[in-house]
Amino acid sequence: MRNQLILIILAAVAGPAAAQRADGEASHRHSPDGELERRVWMMGTVLTAQVAGNRAVAAAATEAAFAAVQDIDGLLSTWIAESEISGFNHSPIGTPVALSPALDALLSPAFLLADSTGRAFDPTVGPLDDAWDLRGAGRIPDLSALRDALAATGAEGVTDGGGVLIRRHPAAWIDTDGFGKGAALRAAATALAAHGVTSALLNFGGQVLAIGSAADGDAWEIPVADPRDRGRPAATLRLRDRSASTSSQSERGVLVAGTWYGHVLDPRSGRPVPPWGSVTVVHADPLSADALSTALFVMGPDHGLPWAEAHGVAALFLIDTPAGLIARTTTGLAGLVAGALP
Repeated sequence: MRNQLILIILAAVAGPAAAQRADGEASHRHSPDGELERRVWMMGTVLTAQVAGNRAVAAAATEAAFAAVQDIDGLLSTWIAESEISGFNHSPIGTPVALSPALDALLSPAFLLADSTGRAFDPTVGPLDDAWDLRGAGRIPDLSALRDALAATGAEGVTDGGGVLIRRHPAAWIDTDGFGKGAALRAAATALAAHGVTSALLNFGGQVLAIGSAADGDAWEIPVADPRDRGRPAATLRLRDRSASTSSQSERGVLVAGTWYGHVLDPRSGRPVPPWGSVTVVHADPLSADALSTALFVMGPDHGLPWAEAHGVAALFLIDTPAGLIARTTTGLAGLVAGALP
């Protein structure tokens, strides 16, 4: 099950630093008291935690962080019927559903980001997922099916306000994939801080949260994958107390009649976003980083870059062109890039 917690690795690491990989998996680093690294399978992907310092403290802190992520899964998972969001997604049409304070604290900023991005990011995109059968074998919806799905998204599908949600359309449901990992990293960071952790690196299926400095006192070095070849780094970020989230079409999707369709849909048109490259957002709030990377990828570099600049978002656009990969950044990314960009 997607909410099942499976321990993969528990290791205390002390020794020379090993090379980081382009898939975002953090290198091992040396610290005077050692470094605890653990990996678990949660929310359908791998969460890796590296925590520097005293091993006993790091172990307790890591357990608390994993428990916090488990709690978020219990709120946001659309893959298990017992989650709170699944309860809303199957609620009667027109019936107000009161949210728990914990779920409201996650959905409220998600809906605000949908508004501020002009719905380039939109948690009500669920009916479009169904139209393209992104959780199944995949299909290309005809125009009628696409129109029906679009009619079930946005305010026509779900209305929110004051800690209450209402489903307005039988096909409407909230898809939390666009901000769920960020929400989980936010909760994990709070749990680590409560245990006094000041140096840690969390990698949740490619979204990274750097807490404090690395064990050697320097910034955490975070590779950004080449969207044309995820096994190869195209850039490196140097982060402290920041989360980095990357969106592209190279991660997931469906193959229909010999054509690949990526999993990122434009909520405004209902169609998959062209695979133009990738965008990485750096933000102090992991939930915002997660949602904004999706929004800027949907906007594309022509519209996304000026939007990010105007809203003070630190972003790296890697654009695949016939002449090769081209990098474009906002001023907010200044000082966060190590070495040269493509």
